[in-house]
Amino acid sequence: MGRLKTRAAKDRLLRRVRRQRLKYITILPSLITILNGVCGFAAIVLAGKSMTARVGSFSPLAVAGYMILLAMFADMLDGRLARMSHNTSSFGGQLDSLCDIISFGVAPAFLMLKMLEYKLTGFMDANPALVNFLRRFIWLTAATYVCCSAIRLARFNVENEQDESAHMSFIGLPSPAAAGVIVSLIIFHQDKLPEFAAKSSFGYTVCENTIMYTLPFVTLGLAVLMVSRIRYPHVLNVYLRGKKPLAHFVWLLLAIGVIIWNLQAALVLIFSGFAISAFAKWSYYRTLRWLLPARHEVQTTQATE
Repeated sequence: MGRLKTRAAKDRLLRRVRRQRLKYITILPSLITILNGVCGFAAIVLAGKSMTARVGSFSPLAVAGYMILLAMFADMLDGRLARMSHNTSSFGGQLDSLCDIISFGVAPAFLMLKMLEYKLTGFMDANPALVNFLRRFIWLTAATYVCCSAIRLARFNVENEQDESAHMSFIGLPSPAAAGVIVSLIIFHQDKLPEFAAKSSFGYTVCENTIMYTLPFVTLGLAVLMVSRIRYPHVLNVYLRGKKPLAHFVWLLLAIGVIIWNLQAALVLIFSGFAISAFAKWSYYRTLRWLLPARHEVQTTQATE
């Protein structure tokens, strides 16, 4: 009888929880989160325009890239406001992830897909079979990136803690940083690279071919890094908050100087450097851990002989 009463009480509690409805939300952080999703949607719409169209003096892909950067700023701001006002909630976290999959999952993959498809149209007459194969490969690359970003965000929701002290690092490359690598390359290609054509046609050709031919493989690499267990630092909490060594201040001034000198090139360097740095550090320590036992075994063998 006791077990039956306990089970009946649990069933009543579950029914009561299911009947509960969300009554209150935090307005300002939620609005900023929605802005994140709207910017991602706007980027997709702009990327769908013809490559010959112009948005002011910019190409549609460049403006779409800047919209994703604006989405990154909104994504950084909404969580910060919620934690500062002590209004974090499960609703805000789920809404943030839903908007992130649009802005940092679907939108960057679609931008990459449209830019490379436009490039392939110039090779259609030369070898249609090869172009069709490459289009399928590029589509598969974009789909893989979207799937990995969704897995990354779902895993973050499960493992995330709302306490600010726990936000010192990320497991796997954050989806905004992965999107930043793709978007910065596209912005540089669309917004800055045409200036090289007037100065050096050879330099323009080399830079354009490098970006175009490596972008699908870069996208695949970013997808793998997002679902990896490599630890990436939270830049704001680790390097900018609290008292830091003078070297951090010098590096910050250097980064600001590069941004002022050339914004497009600075975006490529900052996002690519962040994505590569943790992977290089992980590879170094992994190799070192593999070499040290081997050296120890050799020294032990020599000592016994």
